[in-house]
Amino acid sequence: MAIDFTLTRKQALTPIYRAWWDGTLDRPLVRLTVVDAHGEARPAEAPLLSQANCADFSVTPEQVIDAWDAHLGRQQYLGDAYPLVDMTAFGPGVLAAMCGAVLDNSSGAVWFFPPDDLPVEEISIRYDPDNKWTQRIKAIYRAGQARWGNLVTMGMPDLGGVLDVIASFRGTENLLTDLYDAPEEVDRLVREAEDAWHAAYDDFSGTLQQSGQGYADWSSLWSDQPSYILQSDFCYMISPEHFDRFVLPSLQRQMARLHDVIYHLDGIGQLIHLPKLLGEPALRAIQWVYGDGQPTAEYWLDVYRRVEDAGKRSWVIGSCEGFLEVAKYIKHGLYFNGHVRRGEEDLAKRVLSAR
Repeated sequence: MAIDFTLTRKQALTPIYRAWWDGTLDRPLVRLTVVDAHGEARPAEAPLLSQANCADFSVTPEQVIDAWDAHLGRQQYLGDAYPLVDMTAFGPGVLAAMCGAVLDNSSGAVWFFPPDDLPVEEISIRYDPDNKWTQRIKAIYRAGQARWGNLVTMGMPDLGGVLDVIASFRGTENLLTDLYDAPEEVDRLVREAEDAWHAAYDDFSGTLQQSGQGYADWSSLWSDQPSYILQSDFCYMISPEHFDRFVLPSLQRQMARLHDVIYHLDGIGQLIHLPKLLGEPALRAIQWVYGDGQPTAEYWLDVYRRVEDAGKRSWVIGSCEGFLEVAKYIKHGLYFNGHVRRGEEDLAKRVLSAR
């Protein structure tokens, strides 16, 4: 079953995504996928890549791509949607594993652990281009390029936030203590992890751009320029003063090296940092993640209004119905990445009518 998409459609999306990033698109950007539009997926030799099976290197990169091809072949791409291989199967913050941390998926989900129990002053973080996880991901990219050319976009791995990566080597509680007891060592590790982050980004981009596919990550936001969804989940637990010292300068340096940046604002504990983020000219958009147990998207109009008033754009997460409610009130800069199933044509039309 062929993938229901063409290079002509992909080329037509280029100016639309560029206009959204630049703030000149006069409607929401809507990536809507019918996940079962073409029936059951054809049989594949391997299961779809996931956190539960990402460490099974007996599956060849070609088999990984064949499973993705079968999965993508079921789908219909509506609105501003396009076929994307999401590489989050290697876990959030996989940069840590590429620098020597232990990747453990024995629970079915990926977690990262320090390779050794070292004091903070003895920890060093360096990107290893020959690391097995680095090589595995690049091999999958090359297999995808051989299969699809640049018809299918392959996303960047979820490299993680700089402090999140450091926490994988030091431990979260230890790192919180280090902010007070060893701030200079944290400063050093921030620089090291930041350099490793960009070394990994450049390495993977160099492989991906051989097919001229453009740039994408787990946000599914495509760009014709270097882009990424930056984050610092660790800063949920820290004060504005520590955010100003250990997080914001690093984000500023990262944004200076990228063209299109959205920030993953994860949880109510990060709302205290939103004013500083909205004051950054290089930051183009915010993904507000309200978190488990919290009211859904339509109950956070005040957050979306603050983002809109600052001239930024918002990725609205959650249900199609929640997006439609937000779109009644927020008129500029929305992005929605949604899914429907066969039989939900009326819902799909309502979502697309917001465009």
